[in-house]
Amino acid sequence: MTGVSEKQSNVGEVVRSFGLLGVTAFGGPTAHLGYFREEFVARRKWLSERSYADIVAVAQFLPGPASSQVGMALGYHRAGWLGMLAAWVMFTAPSALILALFGLFLMTAGVDAEQGWIKGLLAAAVAVVFHAVAGMAKNMANTALTATIAVVAGLLVLAVPSPFTHLGVIIAAGVIGVVLLRNRLAEETEDSGLDEVRPVSSRAAVVSLALFFVLLGGLLLGASTVGGYLLTRLAAYVQAGSLVFGGGHVVLPLLEQLTVAPGWLEQSVFLAGYSAAQAVPGPLFTFASFIGAVDGGWAGALLATVAIFLPSALLMVAGLHFWGRWRHSPHLRTAFTAVNAAVVGLLGAAFWDPVLSHGVTGIASLSIAALCWLGLAKWKLPPWSIALFAALAGWVLL
Repeated sequence: MTGVSEKQSNVGEVVRSFGLLGVTAFGGPTAHLGYFREEFVARRKWLSERSYADIVAVAQFLPGPASSQVGMALGYHRAGWLGMLAAWVMFTAPSALILALFGLFLMTAGVDAEQGWIKGLLAAAVAVVFHAVAGMAKNMANTALTATIAVVAGLLVLAVPSPFTHLGVIIAAGVIGVVLLRNRLAEETEDSGLDEVRPVSSRAAVVSLALFFVLLGGLLLGASTVGGYLLTRLAAYVQAGSLVFGGGHVVLPLLEQLTVAPGWLEQSVFLAGYSAAQAVPGPLFTFASFIGAVDGGWAGALLATVAIFLPSALLMVAGLHFWGRWRHSPHLRTAFTAVNAAVVGLLGAAFWDPVLSHGVTGIASLSIAALCWLGLAKWKLPPWSIALFAALAGWVLL
C-alpha cells in the first residue's frame, strides 16, 4: 500500500506543479525550459542539473515541441507513464482550450477576418516571427556553411511550396551535415546524466519507435489513397508533429502548407490564430488546437491537439533510452547542426510568405509591427501584452 500511496502522491505532485505552469508559463519554449529548471531542479530537486541538461539535449535533438517533450520526460521521471501523461495534459490543456475557444469565436460569431483588430494581430505576427528568425539565425546559422544551408533551404521551399519540399530539405541538410561538418565538432566524452533518470526499457523504446514510423507512414499513405476528413486531418497534424525541428515557431510554415493550402481555413484567420497563440501560456504547438476548432469544432480541436503531440511523445520515450548510447556520435551531432540551420531557412521563408506579405499592408501595419518588435526584443515585454497592444492598435488604426 505504501508503494501505491507514494505513486499516487507523485502523480498528484506532477498534476499540481504542471497545472500551475500551464497557466503561468508565458514566453515560448526557451522560457519554459527556464521555468522547468527553477521548479524541478532548483526548488523541488526531482533531479540533478546534469540530468536535466541531458533531458533538454534529448528534446533538442528530436523533432517536436522541445519544452513539452522535456515536461513529459520530467513527469515520467517522477511518476512513471501516468506522470508523463499528467504532465502533458496539465501543461497543454489551458492554452489548447483558450485557442480552441478563440477559433470557435471567430467562426460562430461571424467575425470578419479583415477587421482591424485581426489585422493588428497579423502585424504582431510579423514582429514575433522576425524576432524568432533573428534569434535562431544568431545561434544556428552563424557560420558561412550553416548560413548557406539556411539561405538555400529557405529559397527552395519558397520556389517549390510543398510539405514534401520541407521533408526533403531536412533530409538533405542532415546528409550535408554528415559529409561537410564531420570534422567541425569535437566528440564529447563525459558520462550521461540520464543515468539518474527513471530508465525506459528497451522494449518500450523499440515499441514507441515502431509506432512512430507506422503511425506516420500509415496515415500519409491512407490520406493519399483513401482520403476523407479523419485521415487527412490526422495525417496533417501527425506530419507536422513529426517533422518540425527547432521549436514552436518552426511549425508555422509546415502547418500553413498542410492546412491553408487545401482550404481548411483562410490565410488571414490562420495568421490571426498564430498571433493569438503568442499571448497564451504553454506550448506554441497548441496553435493546432485553434486550427482544429476552426476546421472541425471541438472534435477537430481535440483531434488536432492529440495528433500533433503524439509523435513527440513516442520519440521522447525512445530518445530517453537511446540517447546515452548515441549522444557521442559525431555523425549525429553534425547532422543535427545542419538540420537546425535548415530550420532557420524554413522559418525565414515563412516570414516572407505568408507572414510579412499578409501582416504588413501599409505604413500603419508596419508601425504596429515595428513597435511590437521593439516591445519583444528590446523592452522584453510579455507576449500577451504585445498581442493586446497589437489588437487595440489595429482596431484603432486599421
